[in-house]
Amino acid sequence: MAWFKKERQPGETKKIKIPEGLWVKCNNCREIIYRKELERNAKVCPKCDYHFPISVEERIAMVVDEGSFIEFDSSLAPLDPLHFKDSARYKDRLKANQEKTGQLDALVIGDAEINQRVVTLGVLNFAFMAGSMGSVVGEKLTRGIERSKEKRLPLILFSASGGARMQEGILSLMQMAKTSAAIARLQEEKVPYISILTDPTFGGVTASFAMLGDIIIAEPKSLVGFAGPRVIEKTIKQQLPEGFQRAEFLLEHGMIDMIVERKRLRETLIRILSFF
Repeated sequence: MAWFKKERQPGETKKIKIPEGLWVKCNNCREIIYRKELERNAKVCPKCDYHFPISVEERIAMVVDEGSFIEFDSSLAPLDPLHFKDSARYKDRLKANQEKTGQLDALVIGDAEINQRVVTLGVLNFAFMAGSMGSVVGEKLTRGIERSKEKRLPLILFSASGGARMQEGILSLMQMAKTSAAIARLQEEKVPYISILTDPTFGGVTASFAMLGDIIIAEPKSLVGFAGPRVIEKTIKQQLPEGFQRAEFLLEHGMIDMIVERKRLRETLIRILSFF
């Protein structure tokens, strides 16, 4: 510690130390938001309506009756069938993501109640390897779909994904056909399937079960597509329309049925389920 005290210069203001974590910068409008205000607003920016990413636990808690979610197949864990090697070994990345999220893979699925109506509910966790779909995600989802069909429970899936998991190669791509076929069998039995797209939903997930819902809902400004906008622009060498691949663009072009704000999603699901 210095033995002298620096004298404040004329016009110099005293710096105020702000504890870390009290404020959050919006990724969209760049405004600074008080964290507790953001949490009270379901993690939606009160200035521009940007929907911040939320955890699987938060997602489930916002739509189901309290304490009603019962997870199944939580013990299924991925392997490394191709012995994939990149900058970090696949096994090491799996272990790191499992420790970070507390989950064995990117999908959480189970039974829950929404306004006392039993449903099968699945949520992809983008925090786990970008919500990518490998063999375990495909297997858990297929089992959930079959359970929904057998019990005639409405199926609700939240998607947030970068697509098929490249570390599992063709085994990952096979999950697209596997889950799509399971959805087709579900729809043959006239069991409703509600797909909810969150930011971002891409690749093999978009090209399979995410876009096969009887009703497709998206959160505002969600980015949804197969390849990313920059990849498309470089491929076709043309500038894309403003807002391309955003939820609002998809709604305008008839690819989704509605855009629903996070705070209104539970009441919207209750209304939809009451029709079936």
